[in-house]
Amino acid sequence: MIAIIGGGICGLSIGWYLAKAGQAVTILERGQAGHGATWAAAGMLTPWSFIGSDEEPVFQLHLASHAMWPDFGHALESTTGVAIDYRTEGRLFIILDHEDARGLRTRYEFNRKLGLSLEWLSGDEARRREPHLASTVTDAVFMPTGHVVDNRKVVMALQKAFRMAGGILREQSKVVEIVIERNRVQGVRLANEFLAVETVVLAAGVWSRDIPGLPRTVRPPVRPIKGQMLALQMPPESPLLEHMVTGQVYIIPRSDGRLLVGATIEEKGFDSHVTAGAIFEMLAQARRILPAIDNLPLIETWAGLRPASDDEAPILGTTRVDGLIVATGHFRHGILLAPITGQAISQFILTGKVMDEIRFFTPSRFSY
Repeated sequence: MIAIIGGGICGLSIGWYLAKAGQAVTILERGQAGHGATWAAAGMLTPWSFIGSDEEPVFQLHLASHAMWPDFGHALESTTGVAIDYRTEGRLFIILDHEDARGLRTRYEFNRKLGLSLEWLSGDEARRREPHLASTVTDAVFMPTGHVVDNRKVVMALQKAFRMAGGILREQSKVVEIVIERNRVQGVRLANEFLAVETVVLAAGVWSRDIPGLPRTVRPPVRPIKGQMLALQMPPESPLLEHMVTGQVYIIPRSDGRLLVGATIEEKGFDSHVTAGAIFEMLAQARRILPAIDNLPLIETWAGLRPASDDEAPILGTTRVDGLIVATGHFRHGILLAPITGQAISQFILTGKVMDEIRFFTPSRFSY
């Protein structure tokens, strides 16, 4: 039997692939499945490089998973009947000051060289696409492949698909120990139960490194990065935006009229409180981009903890302990990387073969 520790989008994706392949697999989730970092995310599916050539393996991983999303999403919807609000209108990166144009132009040129289809727009051209943008928007970049999905609907669909394929999902089931003997996984211990398993997939997000029983040499170096967000309500019949828009904050329209604004990036440990200052600042930045939000109701605020590795790239693959596999550290890209994580980890378990796309991301790159 295979045990997956963690019922977020990546744990559920791995479980679904394995269950479809006829494997006996149980997902153990300490809380409610999909209600951690996955629930708190925005659902952006955007392969876009901000740094430079040293980020190329990450960028290529993003591209590969982005290419998988249409089939992955369609399979989820057709299997479960759950609509996941997969939107393909594209994404606008905007600036409000000509002095910032140089930085945006540099990222635009760099990403074009990497093969992305991008279009440079003047402020007027951007407003023709999105009439409610502020008059102070001076330039923009349009990315047609900047897609978005409702991540909360995705995890609901994944839970249903996983169970339909024969998988067992156990919520409120905190693992108190991974039992390892003679450098091999023997099973997992819950509060009042021991499960004998041959393979453990550690996909517990920010809690992945602290589960008892893990030898120091295989603890994945992940830490929590807090992100706060908010949602406003537009009239669904007359939305203010059709595209995702990114400036100092990102603004994402949903088909049900919700308008998401996010997100902070905070080193606050495991603190997940929503703070007045963060909400105020995000609203102020969003208002600079889209002044018409003034009269929209504020309907939700929340915070989540993203799992970031020491080099802020995902940790995917086998460890020095036989039967222990890691799938964590996705940071801000867990939704985007769910399909390739599910395929790559399940393929390794089923065949022992490592997909080329994840070779750079194995746990062995860290010296413990």
